[in-house]
Amino acid sequence: MADNLVSEGPRSLGEAGQVGPIGLGIWRMTVGSTLEHVRLLESATDLGATLLDTADVYGLDWGGEGFGSCEEALGRAFRAAPGLRDRFVIAAKVGIVPGVPYDSSATHLEAACEASLTRMGIDYADVLLVHRPDPYTHPEEVAAAFASLRRRGLVREFGVSNYLPSQVSALQCAVERPLVAVQPRFSCAHTAPLTDGTLDQCTADKMVPLAWSALDGGRLLTGEGIRTELLEVLDDLATRERVTRAALAVAFVLAHPATPVALVGTQRPDRLAEIAKATQVRLDRSDLYRIVEASTGSRLP
Repeated sequence: MADNLVSEGPRSLGEAGQVGPIGLGIWRMTVGSTLEHVRLLESATDLGATLLDTADVYGLDWGGEGFGSCEEALGRAFRAAPGLRDRFVIAAKVGIVPGVPYDSSATHLEAACEASLTRMGIDYADVLLVHRPDPYTHPEEVAAAFASLRRRGLVREFGVSNYLPSQVSALQCAVERPLVAVQPRFSCAHTAPLTDGTLDQCTADKMVPLAWSALDGGRLLTGEGIRTELLEVLDDLATRERVTRAALAVAFVLAHPATPVALVGTQRPDRLAEIAKATQVRLDRSDLYRIVEASTGSRLP
């Protein structure tokens, strides 16, 4: 077989530290007991999934109790298992305000970060990301908030989520420290970052892509709304590699040279263990282009 392109090594997030290739998102931490949450988090670290993706807005869907409720659940888990927080690199997101909907003003970003830390019961976030771009805030104001939060010891590194490459560039020109992470939607069912400049910019600027919806919100498992041709290719390769379709799909994300972290939202340790087998998958260029062509429905020239 040709060279394997799936990267199983660590990803560096500057002073925030190194993380494994798979990250755990808490947007579905709306069910289950604190003990179950602790078991999930412990399983994640045992599997090397040491990036924990959070956001203040998590809890408004998936049957949650409201804004901030997932962070509160995470805080209860940390209190129940002393030392557990220190096993993770926490990437927190702020900037969505229901009813507005976006506010990246310095006042809001600082206040939102403080509130998130309080809910989680932690002293600092390893990485803070602006959840979605706010075109009505000047990049210099966002940069000022970042500088203040770092100076106060509340955040170590910074990034953005769902930004266009042009928006990232504008902010990069204003910040004191280069951004360490960009969070795009990226999966074998949503391949736009391959061609819209997002992953190219991550490679050029040494930012780690934190790929959200790496399983397309679970649709790559259920097949809902997914091209039949893509499911067939994924299942064929998964059979060859002796893994689940989910693991194969995550391996696709891990194969890009920008070395993304694939974020997954399962709340079951057994499913997380199956997904973690993605790092054992071998995919070469032929495999990857088969997936891309099946996803887009267009043959490459």
